[in-house]
Amino acid sequence: MESLAEALPKEQARIREIIVMYRDPALNGAGNLAAMMMEQSLAAADKAVMSGDVVAMIRAYEDLKGYSM
Repeated sequence: MESLAEALPKEQARIREIIVMYRDPALNGAGNLAAMMMEQSLAAADKAVMSGDVVAMIRAYEDLKGYSM
């Protein structure tokens, strides 16, 4: 079983890759709102990691898992 310390950074990286796809100019801005929401979720995850708040990290991880391509 993967620990939160392993899983959260993987989810953060996955979301960063998805954001790049959503920001593709070929979409003519269609993915901008979703990308902004993902960026807010990433900011919350980064803040949770930096603060060491495990409960916030769990919330952030669950939030990030909800995004898909």
